[in-house]
Amino acid sequence: MPEGIKLFTGNANKTLTKEIADFLGIPVGEATVSAFSDSEIMVQINENVRGADVFVVQPTCMPVNHNIMELLLMIDALKRASAGRITAVIPYYGYARQDRKVLPRVPISSRLVADLITTAGTDRVLTVDLHAGQIQGFFDIPVDHLYAAPVISAYVKKKYLNDIVIVSPDAGGVERARAFAKRLNASLAIIDKRREKANESHVMNVIGNVRKKDAVLFDDMVDTAGTITQAVSALKEKGAKKIIAACTHAVLSGPALDRINSSDLVEMIVTNTIPTDKKQRKCRKLTVLSVAPLLGEAIRRIHEESSISSLFV
Repeated sequence: MPEGIKLFTGNANKTLTKEIADFLGIPVGEATVSAFSDSEIMVQINENVRGADVFVVQPTCMPVNHNIMELLLMIDALKRASAGRITAVIPYYGYARQDRKVLPRVPISSRLVADLITTAGTDRVLTVDLHAGQIQGFFDIPVDHLYAAPVISAYVKKKYLNDIVIVSPDAGGVERARAFAKRLNASLAIIDKRREKANESHVMNVIGNVRKKDAVLFDDMVDTAGTITQAVSALKEKGAKKIIAACTHAVLSGPALDRINSSDLVEMIVTNTIPTDKKQRKCRKLTVLSVAPLLGEAIRRIHEESSISSLFV
């Protein structure tokens, strides 16, 4: 058991936190995170943290704003309890899609959230697969940015041994898909699409050869699954055999599950950065992989002040 380290969590993903604690061989810290009848959040740390190296695990998934407030209030409580260092472990960073001004008079929301987390008293951030890598620069504190690709690629390599092609569902994800393809020694294809408005897209063309190959659509997140399922149809038309989708963050909001179930997808591979609900767990196409060992190893190395650069690839 590492000495001087404490692990806490809000209500966003207690299962993942327990897995990380088991990996590290430590208990989850005692804290009360509840709400008044009007939904105002109340936090109390129920054990001594003075001088401790504290890690707070809290993805900012649905309900996004509620989970962000839980994280901020926990950090403030720990700071006022004289914790030695506070690291916010944010497996899924909400508001990451709003990382720049794409229209007049709109906020850069991901920067604002970064400022809130820093101002609350965070000393360091540990996160997984940011939607845009430059978000690291929005923080004035160290950010350790991990990738779930090793977890997903190990599963794909073991299960799909045929000739595979990695497919980026849009031009913005090409770099991510290329790195994944390199890891699997696979070819690369790209879906060319046009987005009309938020949560709606239209597939235009497939760039690359997918005929008679197993196609693996790879992205950082799947929200309403519109992009992924339209890409599946385009790949099917181009002669792909099995079509698999893989992503780190299973947001799966709105009609996502219905779209996945009714599509030609063979399997939807996700990780547990975001917890799956009862309905999602019943989806026969959904496979959930754990990033607990990845996060646990990063936490151990941060605590020991040793290098974690090997985890960044």
